[in-house]
Amino acid sequence: MKRAALLNIELSQIIASMGHGDMLVIGDAGLPVPPGVRRVDLAVARGVPSLDQVLQAILSELQVETATVALECLDGQQLPAWYQQRQADGLPSAPQCVPHEEFKTLSRQAVAVVRTGECTPYANIVLHSGVVF
Repeated sequence: MKRAALLNIELSQIIASMGHGDMLVIGDAGLPVPPGVRRVDLAVARGVPSLDQVLQAILSELQVETATVALECLDGQQLPAWYQQRQADGLPSAPQCVPHEEFKTLSRQAVAVVRTGECTPYANIVLHSGVVF
């Protein structure tokens, strides 16, 4: 059995297949998944699992070079709490910030979109894969 925090087989396979610069989207329950992009639906109920829980597990395996969030998730200039909490786990200190419509367009290029039970507006993130060497 795996020792890492991420136990979901489908997510582990996706991460193992990612190359430098590939994108993985983790989204709230309402984020649309573009046609042709793989969907990993983890949503069980409202708030379960949270975006933060899924992000923490994914960061235990994925090397992240940069991240992208929607401008609308910012509170003034402040990053959301879930982003700040995960910087210690490998999120870059300064994500790219784009309008939500541009975020949705960017998600068309993702290897997969992971749907959580998160119901906080604009609680979505694109993780851009890095390299470990």
